[in-house]
Amino acid sequence: WVGKGSAGGGGESSRSGSPAETPTRLKRILSSGTLKVSDVQNHPGKGVTAQIPDANSKDPSHMQPKGSKQQQHSSSSSSLSVAIGNRLLLQEQGVQLLPEVEEFMQSREGMGQTCVLVGVNGKAVAALAVADPLKPEAAGVVAALQQQGIQCHLLTGDNWRTARAIAKQLSIPSQHVSAEVLPAGKAGVVTGLQSIGKVVAMVGDGINDSPALAAADVGMAIGSGTDIAVEAADYVLMRDDLEHVLVALDLSRKTFRRIQWNFVWAMGYNVVMIPIAAGTLYPFFRVQMPPWVAGGCMVFSSVSVVLSSLFLRWYRPPAAVARGLVVV
Repeated sequence: WVGKGSAGGGGESSRSGSPAETPTRLKRILSSGTLKVSDVQNHPGKGVTAQIPDANSKDPSHMQPKGSKQQQHSSSSSSLSVAIGNRLLLQEQGVQLLPEVEEFMQSREGMGQTCVLVGVNGKAVAALAVADPLKPEAAGVVAALQQQGIQCHLLTGDNWRTARAIAKQLSIPSQHVSAEVLPAGKAGVVTGLQSIGKVVAMVGDGINDSPALAAADVGMAIGSGTDIAVEAADYVLMRDDLEHVLVALDLSRKTFRRIQWNFVWAMGYNVVMIPIAAGTLYPFFRVQMPPWVAGGCMVFSSVSVVLSSLFLRWYRPPAAVARGLVVV
């Protein structure tokens, strides 16, 4: 069986020929009621593996209490080994993919979809194609960043074919795409860019993004992302909108410019006023500043800097980017 699904809906279609024995057993198991799944293992960036009881087996050991001697003795003979994940996980589990499955995966991955494979006892029994549609503002945000001279890189755990299809939609050069990378690999890409003198900002929302968010010079997490990503990031975008990345960068630049302006103003003001308050003009013009005036000038130095900073309250974000752009 080869099943397919997307964000807007899904379905399934049977491949030619009679159904294999393993999918039939799996269907019987799924329809038998509550499953007692055991030996569940998580493979970061790849998928999960587990053992489930075989409903076709006459051995009732899977109904025994967990940890009983009878269950331990026959668990290997009355259970099915299930692997759910990407191509790499199934290869590690020794699962061979049929040509029909390979053809299905290639066609879907070329459309930017991600294929999830299901293997049971060394046989591939299902392939699901899921699509995570791009945010409508994604292409516009990438274009705006590139216009500012900022290099955009795509880091993903998906396969190369899907990654290149997504990068093409976003106008990201293929040399800036890193696919099939594990969480540690994403952090490695970030540190690699830093080693050649790049200042790196990372935007992510998932658990697998958290190492890269922590390693980046500036980590930005989407507010709707996982708690781990939010904790690892330096900034949190409160709205689920990538356009706020542009707002954060623009506001940071204007805040830094305001700091520079305040520093120059305060330095120049004090360089001029402190000697006058100290009486440097008295020998030449017989003019001196009364103490209360000197104190007022000192207060004005601080007040002027505060008032200058308050101008940021009238900050206006940059123009909105075009949404729904399609790059062909």
